Amino acid sequence: MRPIKISVTKIVDMILRCGDIDNRFNDSSAMHKGAIAHRYIQKRQKESGENYNHEVSLKHEIEIDGIPVILQGRADGIITNDDGSFIVDEIKSTTMPLEHIYKQHPQHLAQGKCYAYMYLQTLENPPKTIGVQLTYFHLESEEIQRHKFDFALEDLASFFEGLLSKYAMWLRLEREWKILRDESITKTTFPFEAFRKGQRELAIATYRAISAQKKLYASAPTGIGKTLSTIFPSIKAMAEGKAEKIFYLTAKTITRKAAEDAVRLMAQKGLRFKSITLRAKEKICPNEECICNPEHCPYAKGHYDRVNDALMDMLEHDIITPDVTLKYAKDHMVCPHELGLDAAVWCDLVAGDYNHVFDPAAYLHRFFGNEKKSEEKNYIFLIDEAHNLAERVRSMYSATLRKSAFSYVLNRLKDKNALSKEVRKTLRQVNVYLKEMVKKHEQARSNVEQDMDMDFKALIILFGAAAEQWLASKENSDREIYGEILNLYFETTKFLMISDIYDEHYTYISEISGADIAITLFCLNPSNIIADRLERGKSSILFSATLAPLQYYKEILGGSDEDLIMSLPSPFDPSRLLTIVHSGISTKYHDREASYAPIAEAINVVASGRKGNYMCFFPSYEYMQKVHDLFCENYPGIKTLPQKSGMTEEERIEFLTQFDCSNPETLVGFVVLGGIFSEGIDLKGDRLIGSIIVSVGIPKINLRQDQIRNYFDKKYNRGYDYSYVFPGMNKVLQAAGRVIRTEEDSGIVLLIDSRYATPVYRNLMPRHWEDIHIVRNIEDLEKLIEDKAWIF
Repeated sequence: MRPIKISVTKIVDMILRCGDIDNRFNDSSAMHKGAIAHRYIQKRQKESGENYNHEVSLKHEIEIDGIPVILQGRADGIITNDDGSFIVDEIKSTTMPLEHIYKQHPQHLAQGKCYAYMYLQTLENPPKTIGVQLTYFHLESEEIQRHKFDFALEDLASFFEGLLSKYAMWLRLEREWKILRDESITKTTFPFEAFRKGQRELAIATYRAISAQKKLYASAPTGIGKTLSTIFPSIKAMAEGKAEKIFYLTAKTITRKAAEDAVRLMAQKGLRFKSITLRAKEKICPNEECICNPEHCPYAKGHYDRVNDALMDMLEHDIITPDVTLKYAKDHMVCPHELGLDAAVWCDLVAGDYNHVFDPAAYLHRFFGNEKKSEEKNYIFLIDEAHNLAERVRSMYSATLRKSAFSYVLNRLKDKNALSKEVRKTLRQVNVYLKEMVKKHEQARSNVEQDMDMDFKALIILFGAAAEQWLASKENSDREIYGEILNLYFETTKFLMISDIYDEHYTYISEISGADIAITLFCLNPSNIIADRLERGKSSILFSATLAPLQYYKEILGGSDEDLIMSLPSPFDPSRLLTIVHSGISTKYHDREASYAPIAEAINVVASGRKGNYMCFFPSYEYMQKVHDLFCENYPGIKTLPQKSGMTEEERIEFLTQFDCSNPETLVGFVVLGGIFSEGIDLKGDRLIGSIIVSVGIPKINLRQDQIRNYFDKKYNRGYDYSYVFPGMNKVLQAAGRVIRTEEDSGIVLLIDSRYATPVYRNLMPRHWEDIHIVRNIEDLEKLIEDKAWIF
């Protein structure tokens, strides 16, 4: 029987947690700052002359209820006194007042007692007593408090055994489940009689990458069945001990459901496998306003007193959807977000957003809380829609603060108490400083520097410390302005966290708008951050239908020379897609006004070739509206459906419902390229028979994109490609990919822009577009549509 590896922290948190959820002191940068604080305290201890051994790894093999267990942990410090006695030092850093955190000391002390007992077991002649020291460090004031306790060996042994006996039922649950799961995995076969074209190749490559503990970057077109091709071999690897947990990460909710569906499909064939789909806190919160503290939320009050019962009940399910999580949370009056995170610890597959692994403010601390890569964490990352990851991570690791946000709070915070006065004082200091920045740069309206403004950072630190004390005061918890101060506090803590990792891959941007100024720490190249986060797992599979050019995506997504790449051809018959480039129309900004009529005419030619549903993609709302208005005026016999700005979820669903295969007349949708209808929608069969794509999709030229361009010009001498061409072409490929979704589908893709005929863009087109047709005028387009009408 293979022993189960468990951390001391997991057991202590599971058995001894109690009380409320309270996010008023949660600092998004606390983990990063905490690691620095630990090193700072450990260094001071060493310099004090004490014999201080830091970061002591401990391992203890034991049987709990007949189950072999390897208990693991890391003591922050072991002090050896001159008389031969020992003290285990447990360091806790915090942003909350020290008197608040000391109320949680039973859990902290329990962790220290476990480490003390485990350490004594490593000694040949252990002493009869040992000390446990709780060292509390306040991250802002740098105040240190220490609380020391002495314990006899027999008392520690009794405490240790009692704690483990309470954990036994959870251990049995885990052990029995893994035996059942692994037996079912070995019997599970691929859920279909045959693999699709390319599906077997992707599954084999995924399994080999997992076995070799490497990253795989796979460009796999629509129709291969990427979700099943990556999940199936990952599950097989899990039964062989090559994986402890699978994280399926994606940018969109609908793709997370695809992971659920893949597991459900295999479950129908006998697989027993626990999966959970996580949803963002704001989306699963049952309250109108998501404020996570006991004064505002009944689910937060006493959450930890009830959550273990809720968790045990919910784990009766194998496939845990957000609806299931919400049901059990309401039944037991606990926070559904925290319940879902707890359940993820006991599940085999966790489906969620990119931010669960990558976002510094939202990543899953239960799995990735340790700053160091743990050799024990045998995780697999399956990253779908990987073409979106670089931009998402760039956004996660950039931070902006605006003068108007500080002014707003300053103008509304009127009371005279001492804490409010201190907050107002720091707000005025920030305001005065930013006013001077506006004067300094008002002529240029923007300024870009490599070096970060440390004076501004110092002022933000002062505000954060004052706001923290204000938020901690119970008398302020019901104040109307509480939410605004809390939001500003979170914005500043993110800014400070990013400032701590600011390096040559960043730039410091000041932008003026009227009397307001925005200060941004802008991430130019997220590749190192992505690579570092992927080190939290043993293997990563990054895949997309549009991961091209592969070398670019491998570089920007943190790949190295030893990582694997593969590019699969489309499984569909290329003759069922008519791909046309209209190179006689320029959509460059200065040519756009002249392009409205020719584009409207080209849309009419395509839409008149065959009755059906079409989508026309434009680089902006303004461009779309201009052509749409002209199209309706010139061709009133064709029904149109324009995308509205800021559509709700219900409006999006209603929009897509209009694309019905039974429509009695032709429908032409006018939408924005790169927007909500460009990817992630699946209009099969005659629900969509054509995509007309206007422009090459390059991002709008602006200050940030130009900074990315300058950076990659210096790095690879390909700045324009990296900042404009490649991201733009990806939007085009995504929009074009809406047409052919199954083997029975057929349709047309019309690309309108003179640049598509150039070698730069021809080289970026997928292999199944080899038989592409280039026309330069409307007459040639009409003739081609007429000649090729048989493919429809």
